Amino acid sequence: MPKQKTDRGAAKRFKVTGTGRLRRRQAMRSHILEKKASSRTRRLARPVDVAPGDVRAVKRLLGL
Repeated sequence: MPKQKTDRGAAKRFKVTGTGRLRRRQAMRSHILEKKASSRTRRLARPVDVAPGDVRAVKRLLGL
């Protein structure tokens, strides 16, 4: 059976921490920033954990 390939799109969007948690960037940060509060754009710039219901699917895409 051939090796399973990593989904390259997913590999660019998700990172695995040293303790094995999955992190992702937040949405709503790419454009139309003038009307968003500075505090909001700073909050959106930080990475967050992948939702518990999505972890299994993301791990499969990453080959974990």
